Amino acid sequence: MTDSLFDILSQKDFSEPAEIAAIKRYVKENFQAAVEVKSYERDIIVTTPSAALTNTLRFHLKQLKQVAQTDKRIALRTR
Repeated sequence: MTDSLFDILSQKDFSEPAEIAAIKRYVKENFQAAVEVKSYERDIIVTTPSAALTNTLRFHLKQLKQVAQTDKRIALRTR
């Protein structure tokens, strides 16, 4: 029949995907900075608070992919 909104939302998993958590953890541990990470079908967008961090992370893209265990393209943006 019809499900209530509560029934639908109680079955949904709202936890953060593992690849997003892994990228956030890597940046936090290695650079002591918080980043925003969004995952799309083919891409992962990492938004940083500074251009300096963005440029530093460019050298760590391979490690970010390994940590996230993903084949998606990782794009870096500055807030």
